[in-house]
Amino acid sequence: MNDGTITLPWLVIRQDDNGNRYRVGRYATRAEAQKIADSLDDRGHKQLYWVERIGPSGQHGASTVN
Repeated sequence: MNDGTITLPWLVIRQDDNGNRYRVGRYATRAEAQKIADSLDDRGHKQLYWVERIGPSGQHGASTVN
């Protein structure tokens, strides 16, 4: 982008035992986001982590559940 902004379209989302969802972070690539989600998932807690893409309009895309 020419305006100096950085695009971070990939989100890592966490869902806790009560069904509450939280954004863990935003990342430039799916691979980077998936690496973070996998490392958090490997800790063995009951939380669920997955990766979603933010579309051009800011809408979340389809998720990939770990």
